[in-house]
Amino acid sequence: MLQIPCPYCGIRPEIEFSYGGQAHIARPQDPGLLDDRAWADFLYTRTNPRGTHAERWRHRHGCGRFINVLRDTVSDRILCAYPAEAPRPTNESVLP
Repeated sequence: MLQIPCPYCGIRPEIEFSYGGQAHIARPQDPGLLDDRAWADFLYTRTNPRGTHAERWRHRHGCGRFINVLRDTVSDRILCAYPAEAPRPTNESVLP
């Protein structure tokens, strides 16, 4: 089980969180101007990297806030967690 370091509540078990998908997805400025293919790409196309991946989680059994987590998809190790509104840290700044 993952131990997720909530920036508001501290380290908590994964079962307290809900996975919210890839982090840092920018919503289109004017969704009404998108055709069906562009809208489908926005909704469903995501990266699936091998290595460091930014994910959004919600601490549903804690503070209730959304947070972002950098997780290594190969080792399943969490590198850091940060508030959802914060920019993604560089890999060099979070490695031990």
